[in-house]
Amino acid sequence: MIPLESIRDAFEGIMPSIIATTDPSGIPNLSYLSHVYYVDRNHVALSNQFFSKTAANVRATGRATLIVIDGRTGLQHVLDLVFETSQESGPVFDHVDAHLDVMAALQDKSGMLKLKAVDIYRVLDCRRIDPVAPLDVPDPDIPPPPDHLPRLAALVRAIEASEDTERMLDVSLEMLESEFGFRHTLIMIADGDKLTTIASRGYPHYGFGAEISVGDGIIGVAAERARTIRISDMRRSQRYVSAVAAATGTAEDPIPMPLLEQPQTQMAVPLTFRSRVIGVLFAESETSFSFSHEDETALQIVGGHIAAGLVLAELSGTDGEATAAAPGAPDESGTATFRMTYYERDGSVFIDDAYVIRGVPGRLLHYFLKRTAETGRLEFTNREIRRDRSLLLPDVKDNLETRLILLRRRLDERGGPVHLERPARGVIRLVLHGSFTIETMAE
Repeated sequence: MIPLESIRDAFEGIMPSIIATTDPSGIPNLSYLSHVYYVDRNHVALSNQFFSKTAANVRATGRATLIVIDGRTGLQHVLDLVFETSQESGPVFDHVDAHLDVMAALQDKSGMLKLKAVDIYRVLDCRRIDPVAPLDVPDPDIPPPPDHLPRLAALVRAIEASEDTERMLDVSLEMLESEFGFRHTLIMIADGDKLTTIASRGYPHYGFGAEISVGDGIIGVAAERARTIRISDMRRSQRYVSAVAAATGTAEDPIPMPLLEQPQTQMAVPLTFRSRVIGVLFAESETSFSFSHEDETALQIVGGHIAAGLVLAELSGTDGEATAAAPGAPDESGTATFRMTYYERDGSVFIDDAYVIRGVPGRLLHYFLKRTAETGRLEFTNREIRRDRSLLLPDVKDNLETRLILLRRRLDERGGPVHLERPARGVIRLVLHGSFTIETMAE
């Protein structure tokens, strides 16, 4: 029997599979399957949705035969199956359900592929179908891909050696490109029902502050389900991808997501720590089959270390012991007054009618500017920020450090009269170019 793990590319759903069953009298029935899911070295899973005749035959005989096709090479294999169990919950069900949600959304059919159950089959035999015509085979002179483990160890060491959270985020994406070839990546942090971009690499713009709703697309579903999702070929889904990219900029939040216009492969890995979703690590490519199963495992390990680093940053005592600096004055040389408009409802901040950011980062920016207007102070500490209840930070796990990183990066990317500096651990310095006024819009 050919090991199932050696033909896992045939379970990517690029080419439809064929399932054959017979009724008790021996009359055959054939159906197409969009996806066959690898469970382990002895089992596969099929989604139980539409095939009433197939399901009836399996209930009667307990047997089925599959033909799966490798979308990369065209190789075909026959699998002899025996039905074992049907699951309506559990890890395999959740994985299949999340994948179907994304695939339905990619084809503008959200909610139509409602999973009823997952049928688990034991594989009795797996054998190759010899092709009638020769297939393209890999060039034997091309060396195999290098071992992931040494490169993964180097990346993890770099994460652990990072002197601060911001450096950890950047070095993670830098080494994902240099060590693994992930050229287009981003990290989003969870903030309520939104995910917000805090780091990106390989795009024309960084997109700091760009948002996606939890449950929206591959990134949102990965966060909602706390499941890694990988799509190896998106050629049938470009209309949806283009629509999502266009919809990320609205009158309320015009920060476009840093996404490829024509992605062919995408993978979203939830950043989890003790079952808590911190954010999502996302990678994509302009070519199909860019990410292997080994790449998926490596990205999951990296994501786990990033999540742990983000949590530990909040527990490492970076509140700052120094008192805030003496009152200072903004640099007003040759710079006109600017106006900040603050919306209490969602913490949105606009500068001279141009959207900046919202949520906790928006409330932080309003806090800094308001305190500067009242006292003339330009430096603040993490400790005093955490004590201010008006910022609506949660009592625990507030992710203040990541919100400050996001705010600083967003201000730097957009340019303008306001910036943040970090002169010491736990200390924030407001840098102003010009005087300002504040307009607050109540709910």
